[in-house]
Amino acid sequence: MNKIIVGLGEILWDIFPERKILGGAPANFAYHVSQFGFNGYALSAVGNDLLGKEILNSLEEKNLNYLIETTDYPTGTVQVTLSGAGIPQYEICENVAWDNIPFTKRTENLAKRTSAVCFGSLAQRNITSRETIKKFLKTVPADCIKIFDINLRQHFYTKNIIEESLKISNVLKINDDEIKVVADLYGWKEIDEQELCMQLLRRFALDIVILTKGTEGSFVFNNKETSFQPTPKVHVADTVGAGDSFTAAFVAAFMHGKPIPKAHQFAVEVSAYVCQQHGAMPKLADAHIELFR
Repeated sequence: MNKIIVGLGEILWDIFPERKILGGAPANFAYHVSQFGFNGYALSAVGNDLLGKEILNSLEEKNLNYLIETTDYPTGTVQVTLSGAGIPQYEICENVAWDNIPFTKRTENLAKRTSAVCFGSLAQRNITSRETIKKFLKTVPADCIKIFDINLRQHFYTKNIIEESLKISNVLKINDDEIKVVADLYGWKEIDEQELCMQLLRRFALDIVILTKGTEGSFVFNNKETSFQPTPKVHVADTVGAGDSFTAAFVAAFMHGKPIPKAHQFAVEVSAYVCQQHGAMPKLADAHIELFR
């Protein structure tokens, strides 16, 4: 269980009027896989500023391994404001540290020892981090599992970034909103979601496609089977990081040798639990962690 699993990309603070919360899908993913006994790593960059130091302190408190380079750019933030109706609006600040993750010798050495890596589209909006992600994925061992959690945000993606990422991945994680965007990009609007997932599986020679649909359940597809799991009805505290915990739980169970339906069921249970907690990085229940002991 000492296999290295990396969350590669953005790390930032979500800034609310009254508080700030550590964020970034790759870091959430890395934290959850570490709870399952794997050697989880957050790989990103921060600024040489107070917010950057606070990120490093927070990761230390969570006992999460990290390779976080310090840059001359400010630490990433997302300004979150609420409209009169209470609807959140997000402003993802640009040209920040995680847009400029350098590919260093330390990064190369970590890549050579990595058993699985999860990355998205957001951290590829700037060429520096995009090139680092590409180099990292080219450096990992041939049997490394490469998960593209597409994670479309605002206007920070292009068809080319999505396509190039799919070509170098084994696993795609996508939600019901994101699959509509992909359908538009490829002119597949008339195709239903399940067939669209199979199209992506075949077109990009993927091993697995994961489709999450919120309260409507989730699917896992490969060339041999389709797994469906309903979403449990729970009292939701917030949904922040639920998708990242789903991905982490599925990957951890799959790498532990569980068949796809069992790994899928476990991912659903873990993400439902995270929805009942506040924040993206809650401590998981002992029952979830026992599976890996």
